[in-house]
Amino acid sequence: MPPILSGEDFTDLFRRYRHTAWRLETRSHYGKLNEDQPFQDWSAGKDPGLEWFKPWLHMMREELATGKRMERVRLIDDPPSDYLRWELWGTPYNLGVGEDIRYLPRDHSVVAELLDHDFWVFDSRTVARLEFDGDRFLGASLSEDPGYVLTALQARDAAWHHALTFTEYMATRAR
Repeated sequence: MPPILSGEDFTDLFRRYRHTAWRLETRSHYGKLNEDQPFQDWSAGKDPGLEWFKPWLHMMREELATGKRMERVRLIDDPPSDYLRWELWGTPYNLGVGEDIRYLPRDHSVVAELLDHDFWVFDSRTVARLEFDGDRFLGASLSEDPGYVLTALQARDAAWHHALTFTEYMATRAR
């Protein structure tokens, strides 16, 4: 198994890509140390503030201002888990700095055609498979294997085609 990139080595992936970064998010919950307290605060009805989120938003604003694209598709349950509702709360901030995040209902037929794990694909040539210990994020293992990259790109195309924009998804919830 390739080494797992974490910390600044993982963060540097978002500074080094040249054109596109795309992610499939398959999980109903993620454990990230910098989000634990804000998520607990939000879950308790308190304002979690944005201090914990500002480093990511600042980096994305800078990187996306250079003309890069960053897109994600999140599989979403009906009803969404508490953690996915938390992500919905934060999505407008991601969108505000230029990320494009879309939602694909987990029961959509195309989901069966997708990879069953989270990954980023950078510049259509490097796949970063996200590694977890339970819900706790560990980092990413990188691959440039052409077969795996092609499979990730096919998943990207299928998921993106069927996913709803944030506005479209929120409109379906309001019905």
